[in-house]
Amino acid sequence: MIKSQTIGLRARHTDDVPILQAELYDDVVTRSAADSRPWRPISPDSSDSPYVVSGPSDEAACFSVVELATGELVGEALLWGIDTHNRLAHLGISLRPAFRGRGLGTEVVRALCDYGFTTRGLHRLQLETLTDNAPMIAAARRAGFTLEGTLRRAAWVNGAFVDEVVLGLLADERA
Repeated sequence: MIKSQTIGLRARHTDDVPILQAELYDDVVTRSAADSRPWRPISPDSSDSPYVVSGPSDEAACFSVVELATGELVGEALLWGIDTHNRLAHLGISLRPAFRGRGLGTEVVRALCDYGFTTRGLHRLQLETLTDNAPMIAAARRAGFTLEGTLRRAAWVNGAFVDEVVLGLLADERA
């Protein structure tokens, strides 16, 4: 487990899947804003669930986030699109509604950065998020990410094209 002050990143357990599915995926409005793929109904026991427990991958590292004091499941965190040649990856997090607004997002981002830079030897991490996702932008900025640009009307979200921002962090810039 990768630990910070109050959270840990651990392997996804089978028991995590129905909780993540119900609270993160089945919230259509929020999920549609967080994922560029169109939402579709998926059963939590389907092999198509985005939270299904799978084996290790060189292209992605998917974690469940837990609160260290209670062991309670906080959400998910992942590095995806891991490119070992260029030593870069994309970062994503999603917290269960009950855990939002408590400053945990910054800890999760920092823990993912530690994993990406220290364990995986990556040089660059980046994230893309909607311009109105103030909590994710703030968490990334507190973790040292730099706003690199805006992708105008790049995402189709809930019936409209909206802007996305790109934030990046290099290994030697960590906060």
